Amino acid sequence: MVTAFVMIKANTGEADRLRDNIKSIAGVQSAHIVAGDVDLIAKARVETPAEVKEIAATRIQSIEGVEDTQTYIAMD
Repeated sequence: MVTAFVMIKANTGEADRLRDNIKSIAGVQSAHIVAGDVDLIAKARVETPAEVKEIAATRIQSIEGVEDTQTYIAMD
């Protein structure tokens, strides 16, 4: 299994809607609104790195209101 954390920058006022949309994506275990340099953090747990790419680069980045993402794959 591959665990990844996706840091998401969002348009102001969009965090609640984005969190709900991101939580509904298959493979996403959780999504949280956070304070700091990013607006949301999503945790994905999938079988392959290609599935991480699908979630982060295709599904999350295509949601209206998402400005930018950074993805980190856990090493343990």
